[in-house]
Amino acid sequence: MKSVTVIGAGLAGCEAAWQLANRGIDVTLLEMKPQKSTAAHKSSDFAELVCSNSLKAARIDSAAGLLKEEMRRFGSLCLEASDTCSVAAGGALAVDRDIFSKYITEKIKSHPNIKVECKTVSELPDDTVTVVATGPLTDGALAENISKLCETENLSFFDAAAPIVTAESIDMNIAFFASRYGKGTDDYINCPMNKDEYTKFHNALISAESAPLKDFDCPVNVYEGCMPIEILAKRGDDSIRFGPLKPVGLTDPRTGHRPWAVVQLRKENAAGSLYNLVGFQTNLKFPEQKRVFSMIPGLQNAEFMRYGVMHRNTFINSPRLLLDNLSLKANPRIFFAGQLSGVEGYMESAASGIIAGINAAAYLNQEKAIVLPEFTMIGALLKYICDESVTNFQPMGANFGVLPPLEQKIKDKRERYAALSERSLQWFDKNIDGNFKIQGE
Repeated sequence: MKSVTVIGAGLAGCEAAWQLANRGIDVTLLEMKPQKSTAAHKSSDFAELVCSNSLKAARIDSAAGLLKEEMRRFGSLCLEASDTCSVAAGGALAVDRDIFSKYITEKIKSHPNIKVECKTVSELPDDTVTVVATGPLTDGALAENISKLCETENLSFFDAAAPIVTAESIDMNIAFFASRYGKGTDDYINCPMNKDEYTKFHNALISAESAPLKDFDCPVNVYEGCMPIEILAKRGDDSIRFGPLKPVGLTDPRTGHRPWAVVQLRKENAAGSLYNLVGFQTNLKFPEQKRVFSMIPGLQNAEFMRYGVMHRNTFINSPRLLLDNLSLKANPRIFFAGQLSGVEGYMESAASGIIAGINAAAYLNQEKAIVLPEFTMIGALLKYICDESVTNFQPMGANFGVLPPLEQKIKDKRERYAALSERSLQWFDKNIDGNFKIQGE
């Protein structure tokens, strides 16, 4: 019988094993717990929810809700589990985390096609198709092995990400396209500040509240290029004006003069629908980011698709390393899933595990890989992490900014999101059968 090794029994690994086993593939699931654990984990059960018991919004006209509904169409084990142990949480899907993990553990261990081995893996197998889903705290000998396989510079151990906003929410009556000294092809959107605007922004930034870091999130050293913007700002009144907000080489077309300071935004994806705030790695709490960064001229109505984060997070440079079926370009027998592959979030990790499992089975059966349309949330998210045009790659979670726009522009955001969700689910209605498989699979 055909077999696949899955390394890691987190959400992604369990979903991958489940999809493979339900397609008649023998799965060996290697999990180090309870033999060994990380500082973040407390339970010996699989699919442990560490930071929160919330799986985000439930409504389908939200990015998180659409992602979960698409996963349901594939028979997601994590969502089957969540249905048995949900707790009241307003519009969010939240679960009793202990029951959630126990349910998944029992389902995995009782599946006739899955064999679980408690084992600390130090290197990837070279004799079997493998799904690597070892999570954001992957370290030690296995991390070294993955690093060699991916080339050292393509494996990161610390996630220092700047906020991302939608292009359409930037006020271009204030902001302007330009590159410093006219070099390039107007690659940046520039948000100019006068002295008064800068002073107010600087004061708000240095007094904003930061998110607490857990011990396992704290890096040993943070190099200068990853320093949080709020820490840089505390070095002096002009520290960031001579750093990421330097105005040199730029002229505000509204005034004909050089601004006092400039926040630059760089294109995040090939479609140009998302822009990141250059140099704005931050550890501020999310509401504080919304409050303070909305003070930037041109961003007063900005729609944030991802807030900045700074935490321990092992992930590969997926745009450079992965094919669109989530296998390594250098070794198509090895698939990556979960946060290690560059997705951010519980359900995003689980969704990538679903697709990695399906495509590992397709590889074994010499069938065509499944690559979902980019107008689906899963398809768009995985397209982003495998998009070779993405530079300075940082992990991404589900958001409507990664989806291609609708043919007809809808101004109302709630109506637009509902239409984007409907477009995706119509495809699922037509193409996913009652056995949670794509027609013809």
